[in-house]
Amino acid sequence: MEVVPVQTAKDLDRFIRYVYDRYRNEPHWVPPLPSDEKARLTPGKNPYFEHAEAAYFLALEGGRVVGRIAATVDRNHDAFQGERQAAFGFFEADSPAATAALLAAAEEWGRAKGAQVLRGPLSFTTNDECGLLIEGFDHRPMLLMPYNVREYAAWIEAAGLAKAKDLYEWRVPVPETPQPVFQRIASMAKKRDRITVRPLEMKKFNEELGRVKTVYNAAWERNWGFVPMTDAEIDHMASQLKPAVVPDLVQFAEVDGAPVGFGLILPDVNVALAKVKGKLFPFGIVKLLWTLPRIKEGRLLALGVLGEYQRRGVGALLVEALMRATRRRGYAMTEVGWTLEDNDSVHQLILGSGGTRSAVYRIYEKRLA
Repeated sequence: MEVVPVQTAKDLDRFIRYVYDRYRNEPHWVPPLPSDEKARLTPGKNPYFEHAEAAYFLALEGGRVVGRIAATVDRNHDAFQGERQAAFGFFEADSPAATAALLAAAEEWGRAKGAQVLRGPLSFTTNDECGLLIEGFDHRPMLLMPYNVREYAAWIEAAGLAKAKDLYEWRVPVPETPQPVFQRIASMAKKRDRITVRPLEMKKFNEELGRVKTVYNAAWERNWGFVPMTDAEIDHMASQLKPAVVPDLVQFAEVDGAPVGFGLILPDVNVALAKVKGKLFPFGIVKLLWTLPRIKEGRLLALGVLGEYQRRGVGALLVEALMRATRRRGYAMTEVGWTLEDNDSVHQLILGSGGTRSAVYRIYEKRLA
């Protein structure tokens, strides 16, 4: 067993391709597009690297790839959270030995960068895919949620890492009409604070994206592990997700025309990606384009409200509008998440809406001397 750094384009290709071999017999895994993965991992194509750096490692046994891992340090995370973190992500392995060797390589690289803690899986931050699946292996993951084999949790813990935080994913049925409690709270918010709700205007997409920027970082700044997104990162993510955006599944709450909150449900593009199996050519793009308009499942990816308007009914107002929009589009179920394990107020809201927990993801950590 040896662990070697990714140094060449060929090495990076092996890093990306390994996951397809690892999961070729996993029916619930959704293959990403290799071109998208390469862009995520490449400085100059991913604005994350404007404030971060990364190292990629391969575990080899007899010249064969038996694991991979990315290690990153992020200046924005360290400045915002007040600690020096090395994050590990894009982790896959064939064995406990490969797992231990890869985590040791990430830890050593992090120590050399002055990190105080090793934490992950984070690919690359909590704004991206994060957490290790520990419950919910019997179904396909939703858009932007990871999937992994069952053994990883035991292997990571055996390598000396411990739980830092669990993240919950939920499935919530879409009612024929919003529950009376949502209607009542929403009505009060409209009257008391002159709050209006409206869908996104695609013809003004860039202006609407500016409203998202106004709310996003301010709404989530108190969340555990949060890292503010730069304008470039939000623009980059928006350009990737725009083809899947359905205007009435993006709702803005406003006071006198100024944004105070927004909610975003995205159709579950993984339904389409599962059909193309990571290949757009020769016929994958046809399957993708045919499937996208027919998707009737979605994920509530974001629901954020500015601090001064929290606990004033804005969230209920947005939920009510999104419920009506999903019902009009024939959705019977929406996935909500992820949520932090200790976000009890949101969990009570979800449970009161008939939601059930569908998956648990765990972030691990190890303190470094």
